[in-house]
Amino acid sequence: MKTESLLMRFFRKIGVDSVAWSLRRIHCPVPKSALVLEVGSGGNPYARANVLLDAYEATRERHWVPLVKDRPTVFGFAEKLPFADKSFDFIIASHVLEHSHDPVRFLSELQRVAKAGYIEVPDAFMERLNPYRDHRLEIAESEGRLIITKKPDWCVDEGLQSLYQPRVKKYVTQELMRRRPFAFHVRYYWSDVIDAEVTNPDVSVSWSAPNLESEPRAKHRMSLLKSSLLKFMRRIGSQHRRNQQIDLFEIIRCTNCRSTLVKAGDDQLCCAKCQHHYLVREGVPDMTQELVS
Repeated sequence: MKTESLLMRFFRKIGVDSVAWSLRRIHCPVPKSALVLEVGSGGNPYARANVLLDAYEATRERHWVPLVKDRPTVFGFAEKLPFADKSFDFIIASHVLEHSHDPVRFLSELQRVAKAGYIEVPDAFMERLNPYRDHRLEIAESEGRLIITKKPDWCVDEGLQSLYQPRVKKYVTQELMRRRPFAFHVRYYWSDVIDAEVTNPDVSVSWSAPNLESEPRAKHRMSLLKSSLLKFMRRIGSQHRRNQQIDLFEIIRCTNCRSTLVKAGDDQLCCAKCQHHYLVREGVPDMTQELVS
């Protein structure tokens, strides 16, 4: 599986990693016929994804960026994917695994619904240097294996932070990381099986993140020009016509028993077997809550 496109390799060879890093979002090593799901798609989904899944319309965890729903979209959790077994050829999970309370189940679900995929996360070293208040895990890669460590709190090493933040952080984040983004992230491609190990499975990650931003921002930081450019790139890089023809009911399943769903009016779905109901919000199935009949 090609982990980098020709353009990515070219820019990395001439030392312009920042451009190569941007190009990774339009690199998806699958044939045109492949059906691709993106979990945690957020406000800037990968162009090649045919179906999108996210848990929230808006959330502090992505700085209140509005959810993009420009193709078939489902509300759901990665730990309980509402899809049939092996219903996708490829699955993208970019900057979402590190938020999970249950990484074992998260990875198990990816393998259940897809044949192969791509996982991208901040590297464990980057997470230790620049801890994010909603990240529950530190993740590294060693010899093709994901090494996952649960964080006992949002900031693991306060002593390191007291030394790093006052003088060094701005140079690392604003200069070094921007020039060498590949060195501070894990890019993990898998086929059939995800090789992963949780080093401290008994540690709880149920701690509450510090609430430093309680209200949605009135205006997102992203400039109108950048937002328009991303929208244009998604449009030309997507399978827009094919996506419009996808029937979610062929692949969507009850999260309680994994049986097929039928429509129950205009705003609900009903499981044909266990009778659990799910809301449909503005045309988007909401599989985050099971409404027992």
